[in-house]
Amino acid sequence: MGKNQHVVRHDGKWAVRGEGNTRISSDHRTQAAAINAAVRAAKSKKSEVVIHGRDGKIRDKDSYGPDPYPPEDTKH
Repeated sequence: MGKNQHVVRHDGKWAVRGEGNTRISSDHRTQAAAINAAVRAAKSKKSEVVIHGRDGKIRDKDSYGPDPYPPEDTKH
């Protein structure tokens, strides 16, 4: 499993940064564009996307890799 991809504010824009990295991978004008870039990277690395809000707090996560503890499907 690769590094998780974080969507964060950076210099007035939205950026994608690999977990543990100090440098950003890419910057974007909108959060939606940054999320799309993070999803592409997470799919190729089989990792998670961690989306931070303007306040820096985590607001959502999505996994694109193998989950050793998958949730039980209660809908079906």
